[in-house]
Amino acid sequence: MSGRRTNYRGDLRYKRWYKTYFFSGSLFILIFGWSVAHLKISPRLFWEGIPHFFNLVTEMLPPNWGVFSRGKILWSILETLSMAFAGTSLGAIGALFFGLLGAGNISPSKVIREATKRLLAAERSVPPLIYILLLVVVIGLGPFAGMIVIAMGTVGMLGKLFAEAIENIDPKPLESLESTGATRIQMVRYAVLPQVIPSLIANTLYRFDINLRVALFLGVVGGGGIGVNLQMAMSLFRYADALAITVVTLLIIWVAERISDYFRRRVIGQEILH
Repeated sequence: MSGRRTNYRGDLRYKRWYKTYFFSGSLFILIFGWSVAHLKISPRLFWEGIPHFFNLVTEMLPPNWGVFSRGKILWSILETLSMAFAGTSLGAIGALFFGLLGAGNISPSKVIREATKRLLAAERSVPPLIYILLLVVVIGLGPFAGMIVIAMGTVGMLGKLFAEAIENIDPKPLESLESTGATRIQMVRYAVLPQVIPSLIANTLYRFDINLRVALFLGVVGGGGIGVNLQMAMSLFRYADALAITVVTLLIIWVAERISDYFRRRVIGQEILH
């Protein structure tokens, strides 16, 4: 009897494994195989392209640092930083507003809360490229369109994070203020913001790091900034100029990250101390 039980248990484990992994694994293999065939992935083509890569590197070296003697390039770098900073700041303000509407413990009603969450989810599902293409038609090329795209992307991401941070606060201060007849604005001012501000600042700084890269990408597709100069240099086969612009851009992003990390650690440390 014990042998039969052991075999029966073994059969059950095998059936569970079969149902859990075999079907999903087979589906993954089929989709992956179709994708490889559809994209015509060829290691031979990659191998044959390696010499062209080295030819490109040869044409890029040495970088043409003289490109920065033109004031326009430096202005474009400042434009990219401004796009990221202004877009992040405006987006964070909008995200705080929607975060308050979407948080279950502070939202005025369930209908508003659910509508806000659906709106934020819909906003996050649209890639920045779609936004910039639409805005270029509406308001034209330039950093203003890029800044709006960055702000919209920031609202979608930070709005969700802000709502979750607000929902996880200590409920006791809220309950105390509510029992005294405080208004919703007073509850937000004295019970919600003091608890979530460190988290909001840390997440906003993290989003700024992302938006700096987004600003570079948006410039390539018409959003203004240094991305326009990079795209122009590559289009005109000025590869030495493109390498110099790329190196300086990466250096600026690295410095901005270090500054952002420093302030984020300070904010998170203060949160732990409190």
